[in-house]
Amino acid sequence: MGNGLSKKKTKPLPIETLFTLPSPLPSWPAGEGFASGIIDLGGLEICQVSKFTKIWATQEGGPDNLGASFFKPSSIPDGFVMLGCYSQPNNKPLSGWVLAAKDATNDPSNGALKPPVDYTLVWSSESLKIKQDGIGYIWLPIPPDGYKAIGHIVTVSPDKPALDRIRCVHSDFTESNENGPWIWGPAKVFNENGINIYSSRPRNRGIEAMGVLTGTFVAQNNGVSLDLPCLKNANGNKNYMPNMDQVTALVKNYAPYIYYHPDEQYFPASVKWFFENGALLYKRGEESNPVKIDPTGSNLPQGGANDDAYWIDLPIDDAAKGRVKKGDLSDARGYLQVKPMFGGTFTDVAIWLFYPFNGPARAKVEFFNVSLGKIGQHVGDWEHVTLRISNFNGELKSVYFAQHSKGIWVDGPGLEFENGNRPVIYASLNGHASYPKQGLVLQGNGNIGIRNDSGKGKSFMDIASKFLVVDAEYLRSTEYVEPPWLNYARKWGPKISYNIEDELRKVEKLLPGKLKSAFKNIVKSLPNEVLGEDGPTGPKGKDSWLGDERS
Repeated sequence: MGNGLSKKKTKPLPIETLFTLPSPLPSWPAGEGFASGIIDLGGLEICQVSKFTKIWATQEGGPDNLGASFFKPSSIPDGFVMLGCYSQPNNKPLSGWVLAAKDATNDPSNGALKPPVDYTLVWSSESLKIKQDGIGYIWLPIPPDGYKAIGHIVTVSPDKPALDRIRCVHSDFTESNENGPWIWGPAKVFNENGINIYSSRPRNRGIEAMGVLTGTFVAQNNGVSLDLPCLKNANGNKNYMPNMDQVTALVKNYAPYIYYHPDEQYFPASVKWFFENGALLYKRGEESNPVKIDPTGSNLPQGGANDDAYWIDLPIDDAAKGRVKKGDLSDARGYLQVKPMFGGTFTDVAIWLFYPFNGPARAKVEFFNVSLGKIGQHVGDWEHVTLRISNFNGELKSVYFAQHSKGIWVDGPGLEFENGNRPVIYASLNGHASYPKQGLVLQGNGNIGIRNDSGKGKSFMDIASKFLVVDAEYLRSTEYVEPPWLNYARKWGPKISYNIEDELRKVEKLLPGKLKSAFKNIVKSLPNEVLGEDGPTGPKGKDSWLGDERS
């Protein structure tokens, strides 16, 4: 018998688990540079390193008040050098990477890489009164003239690191950075005072932007961020993007399953089905004479601007209108845009879905659940999710879930997978916003807002068996089909045909007095896309078509 005292077990932190995709990566079809492990930026070769050695950690502060850990890359390939350390919150499994680099300029005096000439101590945890593994020191390399530091070094010693531990990069291979998501600060929630650690990302992002994501972090002290740039693809080429055979293989491996709520009535359909089943094109000034749309959209006006001169609407006949509103899941498909990101070091596969109709919104007001009548309804609902894939090895790194006017990026540990490495998407009831987990997400403040309910009903869409690549501008135009409807720049639905104030009054009658104004303020703060005040434009009309996703 013991003395009755038991040692309390400490629950391991999520970061102590290493995240890997459920299934090993396949052998990708043959091609040029995609998934070859190394990318040449025009004299600077880079590779992704995802094996780490922990240097220092804290167990408090940051997201969920679980602290953060700091690592140095290990198993760096021969000839490659470190550009900076890696940091991640402790509230999720270890899943990141940093770039290592190799000088390929053959220029000993003015090459792509040089060691720093000294270090500046940015911050020390010596006076920090929280749980930590010893004392951590964050150093900023001081680069030689014409070069820039890309990342920090972290040590557990007050002595300056050796100069050959890290390399600075020639300014020709750098571009402006900005702070990404918050990684850590001593406070439980973000506080500008003191030290804060952020991930970093290129300031300019999009198809033509050449900034390269480095995986390193940025330290901000008392609200002032240190000016650490990202890398730049000085080649400007897209030789490391997947060819069409590789795109097809990527989609087969990573195409999501999209699950619909058990009560869903408004499903997606193919654009061809929508046109063949009576969708009509209206022209301003000729509203009494709408035109039937060709199945390919060949008689839609091409190009131009969203000028309200044309719009699409449902069939006039009530029976046909009701049937088309419900869509046809059996004929629906994902329309894929494949595009380079981060200077061609990543591939984004945006999967667009068309819904003939967006159903009515519902609100939660304290203990009351109320239908918002016509609010939220509109014709022609375009939704999408985006897969972000590393061109170094073809690994899926994160998924973007579009949610009305913006959305969220979720990396591997936060995803649900089925059938290998295929992520699961939950479409919200009636509104079709995308979520990584099923349940209720409330769009508003406190306990008042628009309900986004999702659940794993019997109806789902398997994108791997139903997709069409409609845009991949880096490939030859003969390798994909750009349908005429994609270049229709006007609205896929008519303008609002009801009075929001009238609809709000109907709902307010059901609510106690003190909740009426709070509810009204929440609804009025919502974007037009949620309120259904206007028909949406097609995929090419969205900012993300040429740029990055909004989060």
